Amino acid sequence: MKLLLAEDEKSLARAVKAILEKNNFLVDVVYDGREALDYLLTEDYDGAVMDIMMPGLDGITVLRRLRAEGKGTPVLLLTAKSQIDDKVEGLDAGANDYLTKPFDAKELLARIRAMTRVQRVQTSSVLSFGDLTLNLATYELASPSGSFRLAGKEFGMMELMMRDPGALISAERFLERVWGYETEADINVVWVYLSYLRKKLAALASKVSIKATRNAGYSLEVKK
Repeated sequence: MKLLLAEDEKSLARAVKAILEKNNFLVDVVYDGREALDYLLTEDYDGAVMDIMMPGLDGITVLRRLRAEGKGTPVLLLTAKSQIDDKVEGLDAGANDYLTKPFDAKELLARIRAMTRVQRVQTSSVLSFGDLTLNLATYELASPSGSFRLAGKEFGMMELMMRDPGALISAERFLERVWGYETEADINVVWVYLSYLRKKLAALASKVSIKATRNAGYSLEVKK
């Protein structure tokens, strides 16, 4: 499950990102409202955690513009404000939930799960290709021969491929989408995780394999 975290206080952003990634979320982080709006309009996220008081554009403005564009991405607002009127303004602007700083990590995770659960039930929670299925809620990759619960990065890469099996996805694209735009990870890490996934497909005796196209990228194919 992929989230956008928009928080201009960088120490807090790092802490929240660490908490989310420890709980198997994939996280992109931005530090101002204009970036947040750009990311939310151009990428598909399962949810967003967004501070209200940000430079560029405030969170309420970002939210209103997002909803005006017809994007229904679930949004949890974070703010130091606690007055009822501020909460009402956020919810009226289209927020799904509201959490006042300081907050407990367990409550943050519970609210994100609740917020994204509603979105999940409105769409298919299982992707299929060939003899493989990928459960988006449990991270379970399965074939008729068995199943594995994928780790966060493995899940992100497999989800990206299974959403459009014939599309070529470059190593750079994997790095951007799964590790995040500001990652310092080396491109080699993508190849390592592709190796992990290939081993899991082999262990599942799946007819699906990961095809490498020279100088282009990777895609899924069904072995004949």
